Amino acid sequence: MEQKISDLPILNITAGQVLEDLEDVSFSVSPETSVHDALQLMLERQKGAILIMEQGEVRGIWTERDLMRDTVSENFDPKTAKIADHMSTELHYASSEDSIMVLMDKYLGLRIRHLLIKKDGQFAGFLSAADVIRAALTQRTKQLEELKTMVSWEFYEDWRWRKRKGGQ
Repeated sequence: MEQKISDLPILNITAGQVLEDLEDVSFSVSPETSVHDALQLMLERQKGAILIMEQGEVRGIWTERDLMRDTVSENFDPKTAKIADHMSTELHYASSEDSIMVLMDKYLGLRIRHLLIKKDGQFAGFLSAADVIRAALTQRTKQLEELKTMVSWEFYEDWRWRKRKGGQ
């Protein structure tokens, strides 16, 4: 029986489980794709990053931050610029077994927003910081709802000592 993220304690949720809950774990373009075409695809899918793949291997990633940097570069034309010339090649990976707490630590420590995930040594997809935060918040919300069902206001409203008859 598969476990959904909402059924797991927050510390036990792994990168692999977050990937399983996502519909679109990776999408990519070839290195020869224009920046403009890559950006169009990102806009269509409402994503902040896109992978650059060649012969089944991840070669780089291009993100919204790369777009900001490229836009202020002299003579940058997104319609003619090839994504391979502007992608980031310093790729950061996490294991599919890493907990979301470990992932959040990596996002903060490396000051990045996207991590590529490996399972059994193979590329399995990539997760944004938002994907991981969403999984954590989903779980916390469920835990809070469960706690609310355990706590009854009746107990707190009826805590006072009742006066005994006869002034005792």
